[in-house]
Amino acid sequence: MSNTTAAELAGRGFEPSRRTEALIEALPYIQRFRGAVVVIKFGGNAMIDPHLSTTFAEDVVLLRSVGLKPIVVHGGGPQIGELLSRLGKESEFRDGLRVTDAETLDVARMVLVGKVGRDIVGAINVHGAYAVGLSGEDGGLIRAAPRNEELGFVGDVVEVRPNIIERLLAEDMIPVVSTIGSDEHGQAYNINADTVAGALAGALGAEKVIYLTDIAGLMLDVDDPESIVARSTVGQLKALIADGTVAGGMIPKVQACIDAVESGANSAHMLDGRVPHVLLLELFTDAGIGTMILNEELS
Repeated sequence: MSNTTAAELAGRGFEPSRRTEALIEALPYIQRFRGAVVVIKFGGNAMIDPHLSTTFAEDVVLLRSVGLKPIVVHGGGPQIGELLSRLGKESEFRDGLRVTDAETLDVARMVLVGKVGRDIVGAINVHGAYAVGLSGEDGGLIRAAPRNEELGFVGDVVEVRPNIIERLLAEDMIPVVSTIGSDEHGQAYNINADTVAGALAGALGAEKVIYLTDIAGLMLDVDDPESIVARSTVGQLKALIADGTVAGGMIPKVQACIDAVESGANSAHMLDGRVPHVLLLELFTDAGIGTMILNEELS
């Protein structure tokens, strides 16, 4: 690097003054969040796009390297649907949830635990032996119960037993959690990843739970990007749900944020997972990005 000129660096996007400013801006945030638990729900386009998957893995490793304790919770709906289609089985949805019979549950377990989770672990471990994959069944992490008989083996979180996660964090590992839970009889259930991320964040008293979504954040008008809500409280969000402003597919995401904050997480964030390095922009810059939810407004 000593033989590289300043002009050559600038041409590569490494303009020294800009890079220095970015590092200086990040420093107080790195100091503030050192040792903090951050739960990150990874899904949507960010999971399917190879470039975004690569930058996500880089971001998670960087968080660990500067002293944070990241936990990744992932979904896999599109991948489950694709394998079911290849097997000649049609997916049925009710209220946005996949009806899950025994065969569909087997496919979900194979895809989430055996494919998607392993891919994320592999992408992270390119940078070092940091990530460990597990499901909610492992170590009794997630105790589940059926949500609705009509949905089959779709579950809700009854209890989180985070001992196995805490042990991994103590060893500076990065847990990558597949969202399959089980009941007291060992019956497995597929659980919504947003719900699991919020429940884990609450049980661990996380500093932040971050949802990477396919939208820029919570918008009061889905057709108007300028209506994005930069910051809100649990009470304000409940009012928006009650008056119908938040509706449809946004309700489960918003409710997961509410549940996480009410159960012990310091804050919840909805970010656009289509933006490369969005985690770093949110955590380590002054501007922030997306929507932040707190239990009550800070003075």
